[in-house]
Parts: sequence; C-alpha cells; structure tokens
Amino acid sequence: MTQSTARESTRERLVAAAYDLFDERGYDATTVDAVAERAGVGRTTFFRAFRSKDDVVLPDHDAVLARVGARLDAVPSGAGATAVATAASEAAHLVLDHYLTEGDRARARYRLTRTVPSLRQREVAGLQAYQRVFREFFRGRVGDGESGEVRAEVLAAGVVTAHNHVLRRWLRAEPGDPVAALDRALADVLRMFAPPRPSRTRVVVLETPDDVDDLEEVVRSVRSALEP
Repeated sequence: MTQSTARESTRERLVAAAYDLFDERGYDATTVDAVAERAGVGRTTFFRAFRSKDDVVLPDHDAVLARVGARLDAVPSGAGATAVATAASEAAHLVLDHYLTEGDRARARYRLTRTVPSLRQREVAGLQAYQRVFREFFRGRVGDGESGEVRAEVLAAGVVTAHNHVLRRWLRAEPGDPVAALDRALADVLRMFAPPRPSRTRVVVLETPDDVDDLEEVVRSVRSALEP
C-alpha cells in the first residue's frame, strides 16, 4: 500500500467512524477523541487529516470543486454557446454524481446540516464557492460590459439553484430520476440565456411592367421569391 493510499484509507476510516458516532450519540455529543478512538488512530492523526470535526462531515468538498473548475477551465474563452452550455451541464452533473455515489452518507449529511448551525453555515459557504466558479466561467462568455456581468451572475445562480433543487429532492428520497431531472432543469436555465437568433428578414423587390394588374400573378411572384 502506497503512502497516498494509506492516507486515504485513514481518512475514510475517520469519516466512517464519525458518521457512526453521529448516528449513535448525536453531533454535539461526539468528540474528536471519540472519532479517533473509533477509527483506531490517535488524536494527532485525526488533525493531520482534518482541521476540525466539521471537516469530517464535508471531506470531499474541495476535491469536487476542483473537478468542476477543471471541467469548466477546459473550455476555450472563444467557445460557442453550445460548448459553454455543455460544459456547464457536465460540471453540474459532476457534483450530482458525487452525491449519488455517496448514497446513504450524503443523506446522513443532509440530516446533519438541517440541525447543526455550524454545518449549515459551511454548506452555504460551499454553495457560494460553486456559484463563484460558475460565475467566473460565464463571465465574458455570455456578453460584455455590465450587462454581461449581470447575465454571468444570474446564470451562475440559476445553474447552482437548479442543481440544488434536484439534489434536495433526491436527498429527501422523493420519486424520480435525479439525473434526468437535472438535465431538464439545466436545459430550462440555459435556454433562458441562449443568444438571440439572427434575424431572418428577407426583402423582396419585384420589377413588373406598368400594365400588370393581375393580383394573382403578383402573389405567385412573391411566393416564388420567398421559397427556400
């Protein structure tokens, strides 16, 4: 086993021990020493892996945020609307997929954040971090100047809100396919900010003899000119 693998194994043991104790004793009654003891390590090892008990509840936030940023950073600055929308959708799905993979642990975290104020504050800070990453991605890609700044801000908030709406329904075990639901929600959000379609106005100039007064002939000429 490599040093990196051993470190990850220790982190996982600490996280598993913490969640077991949270379930048995409650969050406030669970101490760092108790978590370390349950995981079979010392207090010092705990603090090498995590800064605090709160960090055990959200152990992968930074890693998932980095993956989201990497996916968005892969899009060139001059990419078209389709590439921008695809990247935003795939980045949001990275977060959802992480929660779905966690399964019951993600739902246990959801219950904790509903009742522990410090965890709720951490969750809100995490949402702001995601929104900031998406805002920076959209900036300059959905318009320039002050209008573009507003569009980037609102679009980032829309993507994060759509994701969280779908995620919370899944966390509450409400029926439905969360992956398909996120696809629909993001499509609705991104459609609102799609660039306007170019005008398809066509000007037709007809040159006719002065003595033509047959309306049907004029209509046929216009229709012929407008056909693709």
